[in-house]
Amino acid sequence: MNTTNHTIDLLLEQCKCGNQQAQLSVYNRYYKAMYNTSLRIVKDHAEAEDIMQESFLSAFTKLDSYNAESSFGSWLKRIVVNNSISSYNKHKRLKEDDLDDTLYKLEEDYEGLADCDTSAYEIQRVLQTMNELKDSYRVALTLNLIEGFDYEEMSEILNISYANCRTTVSRAKESLRKKLSNLIKN
Repeated sequence: MNTTNHTIDLLLEQCKCGNQQAQLSVYNRYYKAMYNTSLRIVKDHAEAEDIMQESFLSAFTKLDSYNAESSFGSWLKRIVVNNSISSYNKHKRLKEDDLDDTLYKLEEDYEGLADCDTSAYEIQRVLQTMNELKDSYRVALTLNLIEGFDYEEMSEILNISYANCRTTVSRAKESLRKKLSNLIKN
């Protein structure tokens, strides 16, 4: 076990005892990544902030169910993704979904790429083009390519069959390829 994992394990034990300083330390380690994860799904800054806060509260109250089979970050990310998709679907059902085409910033996820202007520009262009895809494609590609979930995990999260998940990702990639190809041509 490396030092980071040992440190987080100690913090989690303190969190289970209600230590607010430990909870703040855990929050400070993960909040930015969890916020960005939620933002990529719901596409609304305030909603992503709320989801992130609710997810941390949920995680801290359910720490006894965390079994350390995966990293704490992965476990927390699953909570954030599930809450984000649930919120997104709720807004979609209630027709409250304000899906503006505003490009939100993801530079924080790619800090190391800022030195390479060409790569950063290309990544930004791909992310912007992803935002132009229909919602089911955008969410599928976000979960698969950016968040790193495999088809089995995605099918559980999205509540669709494994085959449907593979098809959706395949069609989403093809749609993204076409849109990027059209950008290059123009």
